[in-house]
Amino acid sequence: MYHHLAPPRSARLVKERPFVWIGCHGINPSAGTRQRGLRSGVMGNHRIALAEAPEWELRDDARRIDRTFRFRNFRETLAFVQRVGELAETEGHHPDISFGWGYATVSLSTKKIKGLHENDFIMASKIDRMLSS
Repeated sequence: MYHHLAPPRSARLVKERPFVWIGCHGINPSAGTRQRGLRSGVMGNHRIALAEAPEWELRDDARRIDRTFRFRNFRETLAFVQRVGELAETEGHHPDISFGWGYATVSLSTKKIKGLHENDFIMASKIDRMLSS
């Protein structure tokens, strides 16, 4: 059974500042406006955000993050991919996923801004929490 996750906010980000969720296409659904991502800042912003999901790695000149998950067999891998897909639909933020026997690689970026946004790191953290539950 899948648990509905709380609104897309990590505990640390909620404490520090207000948060505006945008989908992977760069739209704030409640305001209908486009948002800018972390690429407008310095690389340090990415490293700070990556602290929210330490198992993930920056790729493509900090335009995306990814993580490879390992499993005992194809059935476990496929179940994980299905859960990530359900989470993505719920959150409106869709990763690229490649998988095969015993592994799944999840890659996150915000397509509309062609780079990383705070939401990518929050989604990574949610995927990590989902795996541990």
